[in-house]
Amino acid sequence: MLPITTMLASIAAVALVALSLSVSFARMKAGVDIGTNDDKRLLRSIRAQGNFIEYVPLAVILCGLAEYRGAGSAWVWTIAGLLILGRAAHAAGMLSGVLPLRALGMLGTYGSLLIGAAALTFG
Repeated sequence: MLPITTMLASIAAVALVALSLSVSFARMKAGVDIGTNDDKRLLRSIRAQGNFIEYVPLAVILCGLAEYRGAGSAWVWTIAGLLILGRAAHAAGMLSGVLPLRALGMLGTYGSLLIGAAALTFG
């Protein structure tokens, strides 16, 4: 049934739509349909969305595999929690230009991936 991964995937879907809307609105505001035209806000939105797509799918897969294989719920909740908090912090930092928040978000994301790998190997 994978209830934790199901919840994680649902949250990720909503977050992706929010980040995608951020790109769409930034494009409309900048009057740019392709590229960025050197618009910093648009570039930040594009990269926040792109970075999400680069990391979240693998983390959700790791979470699902760990949950499916019967890793303890602490492992699975840690993967999901770090991913959610890390991605929220990264997006907030990326969109606002606050580097420490962005860096903290990446640490959470890296932690989620590494703990996911450990859960599959040792959990």
